Amino acid sequence: MARFVYVNGQYRRYHEAGVHVEDRGFQFGDAVYEVIEVAGGGLVDAERHLARLERSLNELQIEAPMSRQALLLVIAETVRRNRVREGLVYMQVSRGAAKRDFLFSGKSLEPTLVCLARPLSRASREASADKGISVISLPDIRWGRCDIKTVMLLPAALAKEEALKAGASEAWLVDRDGFVTEGASSNAWIVNAQGELQTRSLSNDLLPGVTRRTLFDVAQSLGFQVKEAAFTIADAKNAREAFNTSASGTVMPVVKIDGKNVSDGLPGTISRKLREVFHEHAALYPLGYGFHRPK
Repeated sequence: MARFVYVNGQYRRYHEAGVHVEDRGFQFGDAVYEVIEVAGGGLVDAERHLARLERSLNELQIEAPMSRQALLLVIAETVRRNRVREGLVYMQVSRGAAKRDFLFSGKSLEPTLVCLARPLSRASREASADKGISVISLPDIRWGRCDIKTVMLLPAALAKEEALKAGASEAWLVDRDGFVTEGASSNAWIVNAQGELQTRSLSNDLLPGVTRRTLFDVAQSLGFQVKEAAFTIADAKNAREAFNTSASGTVMPVVKIDGKNVSDGLPGTISRKLREVFHEHAALYPLGYGFHRPK
């Protein structure tokens, strides 16, 4: 677990860290966040993640708490203090704390920045990828700006609970027209009948995943075509392969959807290859602490 948490200029012990009771992130969900993988002695695709964080802040008119370079220093120190070699960094920026009021214009608000880092078992993630995961489908009940990475995650949390009850690891969300938007905490992909990697095109309906974007680079290097087009749950069940992408899981094979096997019910060769070479193509921001990915 995390040992130290950065909160507004101070590194506090995990059990002592906190924010103001009238912080707008707490009361209104008026905050954005980012998650970056720590692997191989550095931050995976850090620049793309921080660019997305800046975009989210701009879309909600929240002031950046510091420069990108300063934030990288905070992240590096948080990782160092928590001795994370393989894991995740979580950052959250809220609009700040003030007397509770829906309106925020004209107020002197200082953004709240929280940063924590915790290890994740590489072995357990690899074990999940070796078996593949199950997903269920659920109606997408989220708000209309899912392209902004906000902390308003109640629909995603409820979807994750429904997946757990069904013995699945993830939920794929389906829009009113019957097309998959994305997973509760991942982007959704299939390998279609033509052997193309297919994922929904970007819009306000889904998050522009950083791992999703890097996978375009991986696919190009391996000679795979990427098709940006919506697909249905029926399409996915009948696909050659299916998989998710996310910072925490990179490329995670999906072998069962709503209780039905995808193909032979085993991780496919394409998704396994994409996972195998992903970190060879992802940009690595070195932290300089001598951490190395185990071989």
